[in-house]
Amino acid sequence: MPGSPVNTEFEGRVFEHPEEFEVSAESIKDFARATGATQESHPAHFDASRAADLGYDGLVAPPTYPVIIAQRAERNYIADPEAGIDFSRVVHGSERFTYTRPLVAGDRVRASTLVESIRQVGGHAMITTRTSIVDAGAGAGAEAGTGVGTEAGAGNGEEIVAVTSSIVVRGEE
Repeated sequence: MPGSPVNTEFEGRVFEHPEEFEVSAESIKDFARATGATQESHPAHFDASRAADLGYDGLVAPPTYPVIIAQRAERNYIADPEAGIDFSRVVHGSERFTYTRPLVAGDRVRASTLVESIRQVGGHAMITTRTSIVDAGAGAGAEAGTGVGTEAGAGNGEEIVAVTSSIVVRGEE
């Protein structure tokens, strides 16, 4: 079986995403609706006063929302021609989220992606990345002393959430 052309020398490299990402109330609502949440089932995604009742400074992003940010950052690796990844051959494997605190509307974040591992298995490449999403500045969710978990890391680059992703790049058949 022919091997995958993925460049294994990329293991251990870090790709910094060049732009900040602002978590907006509208993007939280849109993502929540797209994932089946409703105002009745998850009011903190839609109503700032309900989020405030829970101790947050803005709408609370759904738990899988960071995938939006992570995929933007991962694109810097996947799109690098020297990485050897043919995106038409990519199959999603898994996603895992490790939180310090939830993302909330008004957070400004930066992201960097580490290529944790690249394994060749039966002509396919199994790639695991870890995208670190860090606090980039004082947005609504980063104002000291005003919300659950917001005191630590107010704009100081502390990690808010890490997204660990696994993909399979199918080899030539």
